[in-house]
Amino acid sequence: MSRHSILFVLFSLILLLGCGGGDSNSGEESSAAVIGSSETPVESRGTIGFSALTLKNPFFKVIADSLTESGKAQGFEVIVNDAERDVNTQSKHIDNYISQGVAAIVINPADRVAIGPAIKKANEAGIPVFTCDLQCVADDVEIIAHIGTDNYQGGRLAGLAMIDALGTQGGEVLVLHFKQANSCVERVRGFTDEVNEHNTGKEEGKIQIVAELEGGGLQDEGFSATLDVLQQHPNLHGIFAINDPSALGAYTALKQSGKADQVKIIGFDGQKEGKQAIKDGKIYADPIQFPKKMGVVTVDNIVKYLDGDEIESVQLIPTELYRQEDGMKDSSLQ
Repeated sequence: MSRHSILFVLFSLILLLGCGGGDSNSGEESSAAVIGSSETPVESRGTIGFSALTLKNPFFKVIADSLTESGKAQGFEVIVNDAERDVNTQSKHIDNYISQGVAAIVINPADRVAIGPAIKKANEAGIPVFTCDLQCVADDVEIIAHIGTDNYQGGRLAGLAMIDALGTQGGEVLVLHFKQANSCVERVRGFTDEVNEHNTGKEEGKIQIVAELEGGGLQDEGFSATLDVLQQHPNLHGIFAINDPSALGAYTALKQSGKADQVKIIGFDGQKEGKQAIKDGKIYADPIQFPKKMGVVTVDNIVKYLDGDEIESVQLIPTELYRQEDGMKDSSLQ
């Protein structure tokens, strides 16, 4: 080997050792250390107060987690409180946020009208209020921006799913409602409009909504309401439940009554438990929502507002129909 060749080999070895090429793990750690040392801390932008409708419902827990994660990435501390579906509790949350001087308040209104006076206090204190999933329709209040589902469109999808599920026979249908929430009012309105259009001009095979009961958006209340209606309407053929928990409660009541095969359930939300029930054939279909996106967009709206940028006052995300065949292809399910 020539003298130049020997020098070239020695130089190559020195370069290789200097780059940590002898141990892939140590090289990874070195790279991480360099990346970590170059990161600059996110500047603190204050606190966001979030009063969730109910953290017993996994849907709102996903929103809370998404809001917290996105807020942290943008420099906010996020305080999460559970209103437990009570407007007075939620009003106290808002009072506390005002006294703490938060940068912004986010709520899923526990009552679309009665929460108005509490929001007005925040308006007077100069604290911007944002709504997520559920809208406020109270007079004389300022909501900076709302992000939610296109619930009317979702209700119409639910109606189409019910028409498909019952086929040419039609039949009696129960609606499990939650009238405190504007989103649920819109879902039922869309469902009813779709069913009424389907019935127009028909002599046979109509879908008849025979009862509209409060399901509370929870399993136990959906269970009780379904048991009650089965006493008066033993020939029930369909149930539209405004969310997955009430749909799952309805299924338990049907199973207990021996009518699980007779009655088709259409839910709403697309929570993991709901999707699993669709895959298992307990629920026929769901118009699904995107709660994680709601949390992300809410934080984006807060940042834009505080930075003086223009934002859309209302943003609605369309739903998508989730059926059993979708569940069969869903790798997140059992």
